[in-house]
Amino acid sequence: MENPALNQLKIEQPPVTLREIVQEKMREAIISGLFSPGERLVERPLCDQLGVSRTVIRETIRYLEAEGLVEILPNRGPIVAPLSWEDARQIYEIRRMLETAAAMACARSGSAPLHAELHAALDALKRAFAQTGTDAVPGALFKASTRFYQVMFEAAGHHIAWEVVNRLNGRISRLRAMTLSASDRAQPGLSHMQAICDAIVAADPEAARCAVETHLTDASAVAQRLLSVEDEG
Repeated sequence: MENPALNQLKIEQPPVTLREIVQEKMREAIISGLFSPGERLVERPLCDQLGVSRTVIRETIRYLEAEGLVEILPNRGPIVAPLSWEDARQIYEIRRMLETAAAMACARSGSAPLHAELHAALDALKRAFAQTGTDAVPGALFKASTRFYQVMFEAAGHHIAWEVVNRLNGRISRLRAMTLSASDRAQPGLSHMQAICDAIVAADPEAARCAVETHLTDASAVAQRLLSVEDEG
């Protein structure tokens, strides 16, 4: 039998540790391009810039290595992991399989609370887009995008698929940073997200699938062009 008195032990807002703050700052710096692909991550300057110990930097680098954002090279140490078109192609293929399935399932099992949550996530994404290039909070756009997809995957009941996406999220955000600002997209990124939301709210699984497919086809075409140029260079 539950003891109501124990409810006071519940932690409503988990504490954020120094290590987590450093991880977030380093992740955002890599995703935004502040650190370039292939650039060495030297401990001492990072300690000075972030005002933390070498232990925290080392833990952060190991964490970012697990996310695929950092690579450890023999006799050279950690660098920002390069991102090739072949890597990106595989990521887009994984996303295509997982996101189309989640969007279709979400459209089939939609409810008023889900629709409200999706619209709230989309509104947050619109605000983040509006601030891009002005007084935007670093990482706000990527966090808002992640939240939109989290709502979709969780509503679909695709929890394992969301775990897979989360493991790729650092690299997915790097690709978003490249493609969202491209001027040669067939359709603006935000309009794709609106189309996905509209299809789910309309309880139309086929339209949801098509919206996800169109979004990823557009984004991957831009990524291929940009990364192929880098690969040739």
